[in-house]
Amino acid sequence: MHDPFSFPPGFHAVVIGGVGGIGSAIATLFHLRGVKVTATGHDQAALDRSSLAAYPEIALEILDVTSDEAVGAFAGRFDRVDTLVNCAGILARDEEFKIETFQRVLDVNLTGTFRTAMAFRPLLAASGGSIVNIASMNAYSALPRIPAYCASKGGVVMLTKALAIAWAEDGIRVNAVAPGFIETAINAEGRKDTAHRDRIAARTALKRWGTPDEVAGSVVFLAMPASRYATGTVYAVDGGFLAG
Repeated sequence: MHDPFSFPPGFHAVVIGGVGGIGSAIATLFHLRGVKVTATGHDQAALDRSSLAAYPEIALEILDVTSDEAVGAFAGRFDRVDTLVNCAGILARDEEFKIETFQRVLDVNLTGTFRTAMAFRPLLAASGGSIVNIASMNAYSALPRIPAYCASKGGVVMLTKALAIAWAEDGIRVNAVAPGFIETAINAEGRKDTAHRDRIAARTALKRWGTPDEVAGSVVFLAMPASRYATGTVYAVDGGFLAG
């Protein structure tokens, strides 16, 4: 009997946005579990500064998730994909009240997630694979300076549920992970304000911020055979923030 907590030979995970803080932790954990990994970033600079350079076995690729042509061509290069992780995301504090910025955030975070899911659907149907989308606790608990980000992540939650129902007949499972306050480059500047950092930590049940590695575990589990009855669900990894 195959160990349900291990991956079968040849298993291939594609991590969109895999060179960022959370994305690289996900890609690294897949790699350490013996999985073939392809990770993407939006430009060469993103690839160059990624920690994944320490793992030459992980294939790094540039991908613009807002381009139908680029996403379609990228997906078309593969013969087998078992898991698609959608981790590409941006935010722009205060600037999201400008309509062009609002639309840009939605195009990357929400439409980009749908775009890649559609492009990889045939491959995932062939492998009986799964999708794990990265949502956010801000899908449920809003912040005033990032309306587009909050709206996009709320959309990712419902997109996850809709695709889980729509694609179940194809044998594709679709789940999401909703991180809370995780220590990444996107909030590094804000964490320099110790009062701000400690105030947020105090609002969580665990009284601390999370790390990218602590998000990666849930993502990788949702791709394992052990989770094969889970679909249409959203796992909160937020230190108990939403429980309060």
